[in-house]
Amino acid sequence: MGISAFIKNIQQLSMLKQSVIALFAGLCLPLAFSPVYFFPLAFLSPLVLFFLWLDKTPRQAFKLGFAFGFGFFAFGLSWVYVAIHVFGATPAWVAVIMVALFAAYLALFIALQGWLGAKLIAKFQISFSLQVLIVFPVLWLLFEWLRGWFLTGMPWLHLGYAFPVLPLSGYAPVFGVYGVSFLVVFMTALVFYALNAANNIKRIIAVTGAISILFIGFGLSKIEWTEPKDKLIKVSLVQGNAEQLTKWDADKIKLRMDTYAELSRQHWDSDVVIWPENAMTIFYHQLDKKYLLPLAKEAKQTNTDLIVGLPFMDEDFENYYSSMMSFSASDKKLNSYSGVFHKVHLVPFGEYVPLEGLIRGLVKFFDLPMSNFSKGKQDQPLLKMRGEPLATTICYEDSFGEELIRQLPEATLLLNGSNNGWYGDSLAPHQHLQISQMRALETGRMLLRATTNGISAVIDHKGKILARSPQFKTYVLTYSVRPRTGATPYVRWGNWPVISLAFLLLFGAIIYTNKTKNT
Repeated sequence: MGISAFIKNIQQLSMLKQSVIALFAGLCLPLAFSPVYFFPLAFLSPLVLFFLWLDKTPRQAFKLGFAFGFGFFAFGLSWVYVAIHVFGATPAWVAVIMVALFAAYLALFIALQGWLGAKLIAKFQISFSLQVLIVFPVLWLLFEWLRGWFLTGMPWLHLGYAFPVLPLSGYAPVFGVYGVSFLVVFMTALVFYALNAANNIKRIIAVTGAISILFIGFGLSKIEWTEPKDKLIKVSLVQGNAEQLTKWDADKIKLRMDTYAELSRQHWDSDVVIWPENAMTIFYHQLDKKYLLPLAKEAKQTNTDLIVGLPFMDEDFENYYSSMMSFSASDKKLNSYSGVFHKVHLVPFGEYVPLEGLIRGLVKFFDLPMSNFSKGKQDQPLLKMRGEPLATTICYEDSFGEELIRQLPEATLLLNGSNNGWYGDSLAPHQHLQISQMRALETGRMLLRATTNGISAVIDHKGKILARSPQFKTYVLTYSVRPRTGATPYVRWGNWPVISLAFLLLFGAIIYTNKTKNT
């Protein structure tokens, strides 16, 4: 059966059957990401959707896009169920409904992408080649970008995150994750075009274009956008592995404190000891004099910097923050911390509750302790370790690359403190580690990732994982890292070149179509 006959057979299926195919294609797509790494699905799943979208009305394209998106996000973000039910004490059936609603909301972005694409194609009578090579990939990029900031954003599972490895990783320091996503979809579009091309010359051109993208990516990967400093810093990342269910258990907090203190003492030979996000679930002012300051004094005696994650209450006792705090060995102060970074991008419903007057009390997940954090300011002073400025992110906020680069190029290293205990043995810690790899690639910086129960890791400036911890074990990951200076193109320009180019391509396709029709 030829490709044209295959497409025709699909087109003749009922919308219900085509929707099932779209749903299955979406369900397969998360397997392109960690921990499965079957990256061909990053091309094949969208390819199936492109086949289904061909010659559809806007309403039909919306339905198919929604089915694809629902399968994609329901499976890919299934770890939200663990946070809501297992650790949020919400009944299983309620948690399932909440996850389904979340997946349905995110699926709307792909559904609207399909609707808009079909609307533009019908209104302007856009040719097949422009549909495939411009409209489909450009709208994919623009709706990924929209999902990344609309209503605070959910930039998880962007296609580009599946490629922190060669050859497409070479594009990350230039165009960022959205640029990589676009290239993935554009290569898919080239294959789609080749499969439907009327003659061999067009097929050869399309395939050559896809192969050229790979070769250019290899070339870009050889460029050193940043420069290493002549300085090595020995760092120990402490993974206390306290059970998430005991996070606010008064009987277990003392054990948590003893665990982190003892593990740190075993590594005073390191230059820096780092704890993860909310390693302690007690406010700094409740721990400073009897616990943290004496421990920091011990660290200073061995010339060791200490960086810890814990909640921080302001002086007026009105606002509190999820914070990372540093105690520098070179700081002569004995009665205070050296620096503090407050989390800027909070997790809706986890760290603050939108419309809390209406929805608090509906389910237990909305009434968790410490679920009303305040946002830190964007222009905070950078934390430092051994005198090196750090670009710091706390947990989920490192999925916003455009926000991280505000701390660059001043910062010479990246630090992410995370509490992945909320998600148990799910896809989340693995997907999060891939996101961290992309941040290292985009910025040309080594990244230190300290987590409560894994996966802690050290990632080099090319996105390669140099060392990682096992999950669900008490562990200290020690590695020597090298600061880097300079700025990648992405650090200098951010997302705007890629997004601007996408709009220009889309408007160009429309203008070209109109001009062609009128001549």
